[in-house]
Amino acid sequence: MSIDNAIGRPHIVIVGAGFGGLHVTRRLKRAPVRVTVVDRGTSHLFQPLLYQCATGLLSEGAISSPIRHLLRRQRNADVVLGEAVDVDSDARTLTVDRIDGSTTAITYDHLVIAAGMRTAYHGRDDIAPNAPGMKTLDDALAIRRKIIAAFEMAESLPDAGQRLPWLTFAVAGGGPTGVELAGQIRDLATIALQREFRTIDPAEARVLLLHGGDRVLPSFTPSLSKRAQKTLDKLGVETHLGVHVTDVTADEVETTNKSTHEVIRYPAKTTLWTTGVEAVPFAGVLARALDIEQDHGGRIPVEADLSVRGHPNIWVVGDMSSRDQLPGVAEVAMQGGRHVGGVIADLCEGATERAPFRYHDLGNAAYIARRHAVVESGPLHLSGYVGWLAWGVIHIAFLAGIRNRLGTVVNWGTTLLTDSRRERAITYGDPETARQPYR
Repeated sequence: MSIDNAIGRPHIVIVGAGFGGLHVTRRLKRAPVRVTVVDRGTSHLFQPLLYQCATGLLSEGAISSPIRHLLRRQRNADVVLGEAVDVDSDARTLTVDRIDGSTTAITYDHLVIAAGMRTAYHGRDDIAPNAPGMKTLDDALAIRRKIIAAFEMAESLPDAGQRLPWLTFAVAGGGPTGVELAGQIRDLATIALQREFRTIDPAEARVLLLHGGDRVLPSFTPSLSKRAQKTLDKLGVETHLGVHVTDVTADEVETTNKSTHEVIRYPAKTTLWTTGVEAVPFAGVLARALDIEQDHGGRIPVEADLSVRGHPNIWVVGDMSSRDQLPGVAEVAMQGGRHVGGVIADLCEGATERAPFRYHDLGNAAYIARRHAVVESGPLHLSGYVGWLAWGVIHIAFLAGIRNRLGTVVNWGTTLLTDSRRERAITYGDPETARQPYR
């Protein structure tokens, strides 16, 4: 089956409904074009708050919004549920595998790739089953299952030695996601789960933050990194700097010191991976189809206007594009999406010049624990309670949909007032898994 450009208006096809893809689409709302958004899922995901879903602070519904709902008032936009699997730049078609098993060839005038990234294991894909990353909603729910199940299993064991591995949580990576995840696990253990168990004291849970650098949050200024470290220390997170995670099994995590090469193994039933990302497989498909070379992370090199060299009607935005060493953060994707949408709209109205993309760095923010966050924006450096308030305002502003914003504010407020986390339900991926033990 083929979806052709029969109406006559230029057809813009966008792969991915993340920050980049959504902002391209919205920028084209009043342009004389047709827009088709292709995505494997039905919802736009607010990835910066995935760790809060993973630790029971927010529900999956609070950080995701149906794509069709977000675009319901954009009459020139349609949505196709499926996975992009091939591109023919000569025929200007994108091949999509739909969920019913059928294949669709979608003809485009302009193609925008905003497919994002996935967790990178740096050549050690064998450890992935024992060290899940956190890039999708399924990842967050799987991590929640591991964390909550660990406390439940520890409660069922009579011996402290047997309980220790279950109550040890290792987080690989000291960037924002790793720091936020480590802090939230400690908050969960020391506050939300307090007085809920009879055999164990959840506050005894060890949280190991394993980082190869010489300080946590290396993308922040040294002073804010130092403040974040003090907060982690106060929480009880055990930070180990200058170490690489070199192996992960179902029962332990192994680290190797970068300087001394000392190997240490920690008994830990739960290891979470937040160190590094790489391009999704479709980036390789695109590179081969366009005869271009990917960078070391699998990203696609782009021109100043974010189009692919030699293919002025194909664009790459967000984490998957490689240009000027821009960071893989949501703001880059949003600004890039708005820029590409504007350029395409101008071209479809007869413009001949293309403006280059200029990224405006609005800063960084990381939530460490309740009432503690660090925010950096130009000369403005905030931490502690003030930083936490600023962090909350920033994230509420960027959440998609009024319902999600209001719901998140209510949820955060309730958690602060009651010291509880109600989003702790755990499920199993299929009936077969449900019949298997945790390990």
